[in-house]
Amino acid sequence: MEGAAVSAEVRSIKIGSFTAPNNLWLAPMAGVTDGPFRALCLRGGAGVVCAEMVSAHALHYASPRSLRMLRVDESEKPVSMQIFGSDEQTISEAARAAEARGADIIDINAGCPVKKINKAGAGCVLMKDPVHLGRLVAAAVKAVKVPVTLKTRIALKRGVLLGDEMARVAESEGAAAVMMHARAAEDVHAGEPDLDALAKVCAAVKIPVFGNGGIADGRTAKAFFDAGCAGLLIGRAAVGNPYVFQDIAQELAGQKPLPLTSARRVEIYLALIEENVSRYGEKIGLGRSKKTSGYWLRGFPNAAETRGRFVRMENLADVRALFQSISF
Repeated sequence: MEGAAVSAEVRSIKIGSFTAPNNLWLAPMAGVTDGPFRALCLRGGAGVVCAEMVSAHALHYASPRSLRMLRVDESEKPVSMQIFGSDEQTISEAARAAEARGADIIDINAGCPVKKINKAGAGCVLMKDPVHLGRLVAAAVKAVKVPVTLKTRIALKRGVLLGDEMARVAESEGAAAVMMHARAAEDVHAGEPDLDALAKVCAAVKIPVFGNGGIADGRTAKAFFDAGCAGLLIGRAAVGNPYVFQDIAQELAGQKPLPLTSARRVEIYLALIEENVSRYGEKIGLGRSKKTSGYWLRGFPNAAETRGRFVRMENLADVRALFQSISF
């Protein structure tokens, strides 16, 4: 985080055998945290970037799409690769595959509330069977040399807290850290995070606990640190502002971050588009950028019209001209 004084909360952190440059990390988000976005978030101050979750079952059957999701460029490191599954064999295989492709950390998902994943016995339903979840963590730990972490939630249903138990299971089976979403699975991304429940999780284990859920600025970050978190996972606030990590560090240090003006948002979005084009070529790179344009253009003047024009464009020069023509 160039030029930013670092607060007492923002610091380097050791996760097992790996030391991250800071403890403000990009959370994994399906369909969002691909390679170009990860690279941009690292430039924006993230200490580690977490990739989209990959199915262990699909990797077992050598799914080309899933194998592509494990590709890591040096500009995306340090990176945590998240896997999900329901049996020890495929979790072990997936962990080894991610390690072989350059993952610095392997993260097991036990918090996703998506029905399709839950029907396969993965995601947050694993919280119902701590013994089985523990076996999955142990299998991954045994399979790789890099640190293994567990991402889960404080509860399945509001008020029925399970987070501290999940953290103890992870710690006992060799996980190097716990990534804890401070909302119940039934709440998905809605509502206020339960910081009291999160504080109980932090107090329950000796391994680092990273808090997640609704962190968007210095004020919310401080609340999570005050609850006892060793680090933070920042997700949705990074969509539209990959420099949110740097901004939060500056706020925590008592400094005023650079305002996120509409003009700056355009500049950042163009950087992401160009990263996609550089990596995948003009046609595929623009196509990938168009899929998330709704996130990035929200709130812009004539956003619907601008997005409509953008999705019809086929070369980068026209895209640059379009965004540079927007008046604020």
